[in-house]
Amino acid sequence: MTTNPRPPRANPVRLYVTEAQHEFLKLIRIPIFAVSTIALPVLFYALFGLAFGGGGDSGPVGATTYLLATYGTFGVIGAALFGFGVSVATERGQGWMRLKHVSPMPPQAYFVAKVAMSTTVAAMIVAALFTLGASLGGVRMSPTQWISLGLVLIIGALPFSAMGLAFGYLVGPNSAPAMVNLMYLPMAFASGLFIPIHQLPTVVQDFAPALPPYHFAQLALGTVSASEGGSPAVHALVLLAFTAVFLTVAAWGFRRDEGRTYG
Repeated sequence: MTTNPRPPRANPVRLYVTEAQHEFLKLIRIPIFAVSTIALPVLFYALFGLAFGGGGDSGPVGATTYLLATYGTFGVIGAALFGFGVSVATERGQGWMRLKHVSPMPPQAYFVAKVAMSTTVAAMIVAALFTLGASLGGVRMSPTQWISLGLVLIIGALPFSAMGLAFGYLVGPNSAPAMVNLMYLPMAFASGLFIPIHQLPTVVQDFAPALPPYHFAQLALGTVSASEGGSPAVHALVLLAFTAVFLTVAAWGFRRDEGRTYG
């Protein structure tokens, strides 16, 4: 009498790594994602950051340095919102979530892969902006400031990944790109990511602290000695609070969405 051999057990680490690799390749091969998410902040910095260089009122640092921090913030937020928000909404509509549930892959691997993708794309945007700023923008900072700014920008993708995840579970696949853009661009403007916050109308300056990108931008500006107010600890706590709220909303949407898909 023979017994069937047991199927080999899947390596959990390999499952996580494979899912992350496929998530990154999937998004990077979508032309609209690469253009809108990676190229757009670099193009904006080249047009507005370099054009303002030496002539704009950007406080204690040069305009190209100030805008390097704010356009880096803008790019990282976009990668998190579109990588999470739009892709999760689209995959829900396509029924991918059901397939993921019945596969042997741990459910957490799906979300870990998206976080890995979001931070990897954020690192690519930061590297492109840093190269442009140092070569054509004349940005000169100490090695500590370059490293601090890069780390703050990449780590800052996490709260906005949570925001994107919440949106991915709240909106349908057809409306997700429009809804994310409708929130993303006005929020970026009102937080001083396009124009230094002190140059915006007073009413916008007063409203900006209610927006999470404002606190992210102030943390980034703080690394280049250009923060426009507030304690770094307060900015970090506010971002943590927003992250908790967004994760709570996403968890509610996940439970509500189990067994359902949207067309």
